[in-house]
Order: sequence, then C-alpha cells, then structure tokens
Amino acid sequence: MRKTSKLALYGVMTALAMILSFVESQIPAFVAVPGVKIGLTNIAVLVALYILGDKGALAINFVRIVAVALLFGNAMSLSFSLAGGMLATIVMILLKKLGRFSATGVSIAGGLCHNLGQIIMAMIILNTKAIFWYLPVLWLSGVLSGFVIGIIGALVIRRIPVGKSDF
Repeated sequence: MRKTSKLALYGVMTALAMILSFVESQIPAFVAVPGVKIGLTNIAVLVALYILGDKGALAINFVRIVAVALLFGNAMSLSFSLAGGMLATIVMILLKKLGRFSATGVSIAGGLCHNLGQIIMAMIILNTKAIFWYLPVLWLSGVLSGFVIGIIGALVIRRIPVGKSDF
C-alpha cells in the first residue's frame, strides 16, 4: 500500500471511530446501569488492528480518544477513555499476535479490558477500592457488547480486500 493510500485510510478509520463514538453518545442508556455502552468505536479499532496492524490500531484509537474528549468531553472523560481504550487496544494487539483468538474473541477481551482500565482509573481518581465491586456488572456488558462488536468487525474485516488492491 502506498504511503498516501495508507495515510488516507488512517484518516478515514479515525473519522469513522470518532463518528461511531459520537453516535454512541447520542443513544440513550438501554440499561439502568451507568457506564454500560455498546462499544461501537471498537468496530473501527478492531478493523484497523487487522487491516493496518498494531501501530495503526493504537494510533487511530489514541487520536480518536483525544479528539473526542476535546470536542465533546472533558479531562475526566479523557482520563477514563485513555485508561480503558489504551489498555483494551494493547490487550487486543497481544491476543491477535498469539494467533489463538478470532476477531470476536479479541473484541471480547478488548471490552473486558476497557472496563478494567476504567475501573482502575476510577479507583485512582476516587481514591477508593469500593468501586471495584462494580466490575462484574461491567464485565457482563463487556462480554455481550464485545461479542456483538466482534461479529460485526469480523464481517467488515472479511470484506476488505487486503493486499488485492491499493485502496
């Protein structure tokens, strides 16, 4: 892939991640549990991981997190998103490298680690370990949403002709 094509794809994937993040912020909470979200942004990160590789997924997720926090969030949302998003992306990269997990399995692990990162950040910011007990509820949602997002991401990955075109 030429540098120009690759740069354009990075831009498109970052924009897609930002759009999915905004769309998700507009969806009313479908459960009465605060913090439970679908994780739509992970579609773009998962696809980037399999199409652009480790550095691409990290870069796209980092830029998305910072841009969305600057546009729609605050310092608190930035800290939670960085903790959850970067931990999730790093774990997803490691699991993909192992080669023993499908894209759906990688996505589920990303959902779980995203929640873990956010809980750890909450424990630091709130200076309490009590919030740790909230993790099982978030992990249930992480498994469910990670599964759905993983299936969607795997379908997209299969339809992108990697190596067959120059984009």
